[in-house]
Amino acid sequence: MQGIQRRIVYISLYEGIAIVAASAGLALMTDAGLGHSGVLAVAASVVAVIWNLVFNSLFERWESRQVVRGRSLRRRIAHAIGFEGGLVAFLVPMFAWGLGVSLWQALVMDLGLVIFFLVYTFVFNWAFDRVFGLPASAAANSTVVTA
Repeated sequence: MQGIQRRIVYISLYEGIAIVAASAGLALMTDAGLGHSGVLAVAASVVAVIWNLVFNSLFERWESRQVVRGRSLRRRIAHAIGFEGGLVAFLVPMFAWGLGVSLWQALVMDLGLVIFFLVYTFVFNWAFDRVFGLPASAAANSTVVTA
């Protein structure tokens, strides 16, 4: 599976799981309640979807120009850190505003989510590539490599 179909399936699965996890995590870390946390999680998901499209397009463009193909452990770690690092820059101010806390407090609260999502992003991407194969940008020549 390649192109826009791959991105739609990827984003739908990733964000569906992320909304449930983030809602529960925010509710446990704050007094905001599950409803308020759920609204923030959906807003965060919208931001994440936009960032996902931008970041993965840029990453795959960079990846397609690399001599070494495939997704090594090092490349997967770089992908996860790059994606989550960018997302933190967008979400911390939103959480501070939505929860009525300082940026510092929002960053500290977000650390738990960041750690979870770093692991989640790495595992999800690995599993997604195993199930659906690598995107053309990572495949050796035209052959799809799933290792």
